[in-house]
Amino acid sequence: MAKARRRPVRRRDRKGGPTSGRRKPCPYCRDKIDQVDYKDVSALRRFISERGKIRSRRITGACRRHQSQVARAVKRARELALLPYVAEGGSDHRDRDRDRGRDRDR
Repeated sequence: MAKARRRPVRRRDRKGGPTSGRRKPCPYCRDKIDQVDYKDVSALRRFISERGKIRSRRITGACRRHQSQVARAVKRARELALLPYVAEGGSDHRDRDRDRGRDRDR
């Protein structure tokens, strides 16, 4: 009798894993908010990383329409100094080089 061959499981057919399950619902669609407000800094902080970067749709769960509005609102809030462009404090690359034993000023 011939040996039964199993075909390999495709990536999209695989069960479990970190990408299994449903996408997060858009927080603005869920609350039926049609326009993102740039003055609502506390709501916009959820869409910014601790380094000050705008998080992607994949992470935030926002729909395409609201994610583009969030990006525009964050940029406006930064321009009006409601949100920072970069993380506060921290070290820049010169401090890291000194910590490794290299001195860039030489």
